[in-house]
Amino acid sequence: MSLRVATWNINSVRLRADQVARFVAERAPDVICLQEIKCRTGEFPEQAFRDMGLSHLKVMGQKGWHGVAIASRHPIEDAPDTKACREGHARCVSGVIKGVEIQNFYIPAGGDVADRALNPKFDHKLDFYEALTREFGRRDPSRPLLLAGDFNIAPGENDVWNHRHMSKIVSHTPVEVETLRRLQASLGFVDVVREAIPEPEKLFSWWSYRALDFRKSNRGLRLDHLWASPGLHPAVAKKTARVHDDVREWERPSDHAPVTVDLAV
Repeated sequence: MSLRVATWNINSVRLRADQVARFVAERAPDVICLQEIKCRTGEFPEQAFRDMGLSHLKVMGQKGWHGVAIASRHPIEDAPDTKACREGHARCVSGVIKGVEIQNFYIPAGGDVADRALNPKFDHKLDFYEALTREFGRRDPSRPLLLAGDFNIAPGENDVWNHRHMSKIVSHTPVEVETLRRLQASLGFVDVVREAIPEPEKLFSWWSYRALDFRKSNRGLRLDHLWASPGLHPAVAKKTARVHDDVREWERPSDHAPVTVDLAV
């Protein structure tokens, strides 16, 4: 069977539960990994998700900020917790669905100054990546594992609207890109979105709210990722990964668009 997995920084799940319902009705994901749900665990709109057919839930909420969740049509079994966030934020949630381990992350943005000594938020971001790199470096690459989420780094020159300018801005600085690449190499993860839509095509999943017309300005970044382990990669249906950028046009949208991939499980 096919398993369609989506990742989406929803930027408040209670505010946009109706948009999730529309997305589910139109694009038929089997699993949605959400970030920045911005509610406590008990405040998550569970009934709305049951009504969508996503009745199996795993939620890690937090008052006011952060928060992640996995919503699925199929049962969610337990998976190892990564405990990558030293600050104790609700930024990691995991589960096994149809034999595939899914790890969903909302990695810190890192503030405005790309200096670990001067900016504790940036140090936290790199520390989070380093913890993940250690964790997945110990894993068996033959096991089916999908990393999903808002990684808050746009790695490639064509994952940002202007490489030269963005190389000085947190989210695309050389130290961040190198840190992300080390995580990717830790288990040999495949960036399934870039595999489906290869360079040099420009590809973004986030656009600032500051632009009145995000398509006209098109100053986007590819911050949202889906990575497959070597053991999962053969199950990735070719050319199915995509960014649903039209969702960014909906009324009062998140600043992030959903990203999906189909797996043969």
